[in-house]
Amino acid sequence: MPKSLTDTKQTAEQDTAPTEHRFRLHDYAILLKPRVMSLVVFTGACGLILAPGSISIETAIIAVICIAAGAGASGAINMWYDEDIDRIMRRTQNRPIPAGRMNPKEALYFGGFLSVGSVVTMYYAVNAAAAALLALTILYYVFIYTMWLKRRTPQNIVIGGASGAFPPMIGWAAVTGDIGLGAIAMFAIIFLWTPPHSWALALFRRGDYAAADVPMMPVVAGEKETKRQMLIYTVGLIAATLAPVAVGMSGALYGIIAAGLGIEFWRRCWRVWKSDEEQEKTAKPLFLFSILYLFLIFVALLVDRLVMVVLA
Repeated sequence: MPKSLTDTKQTAEQDTAPTEHRFRLHDYAILLKPRVMSLVVFTGACGLILAPGSISIETAIIAVICIAAGAGASGAINMWYDEDIDRIMRRTQNRPIPAGRMNPKEALYFGGFLSVGSVVTMYYAVNAAAAALLALTILYYVFIYTMWLKRRTPQNIVIGGASGAFPPMIGWAAVTGDIGLGAIAMFAIIFLWTPPHSWALALFRRGDYAAADVPMMPVVAGEKETKRQMLIYTVGLIAATLAPVAVGMSGALYGIIAAGLGIEFWRRCWRVWKSDEEQEKTAKPLFLFSILYLFLIFVALLVDRLVMVVLA
């Protein structure tokens, strides 16, 4: 017997429902900024592992999940607030809100729910110090960086970069209940890594930032001054990566690896400084390497600690 038009419509709706459901989940995942979150979670977990003392596996897992949720919350609220400039910039135009796939309020409520949930869970399941640092990280990223600095000063990612440097401190505090020299050393590494990393991106995405009227360093001060500042911060970064050795958190193995990685980072940054080629050919490779660099620095911290434990 032939299907009626109603039956056909119902069948079509049933067929498209799972696809739409998956698409919605994908958009919520995008709100969390998963690529940024992955680095945040990794450095937070490193802080937890490298901290003196120990906690249960269950508590450690909860702490890492809360760090991830807090990072995702910050990303979601950032996308809600930056809807107007995300519509202008090519690399952000396909995000859920500017693409019209999600109501801005959904992102705000989602981010707010994750913010409160992650901090409250961290407080009751881990400790007050870690919860306070997590709350500070979210508030700093949302209010200090996103709402205040980002659209007002070329120092936006310098001052605002502190929010991305807090996760190792949170992980450390989850174990110890306080902040030690090792946590401060890891904070310094990420804090000083952020300017050359972010400005490398801004060099080859300068047109996007200019169109959206975001005062990134290349837009306000020009390419030459941006490159000079990148070299200065890279010197500070290399020094900061040796701080874990200076405070006794890591040994010679880490120091050798950090020094080698620092030389390579400097070499690439120097190439950007000296080159007259298009930024796609020099700044973009530096940007991509900077992500690998930070990952390898923290891997080296973990490997060094493992070797120290085995040889103890």
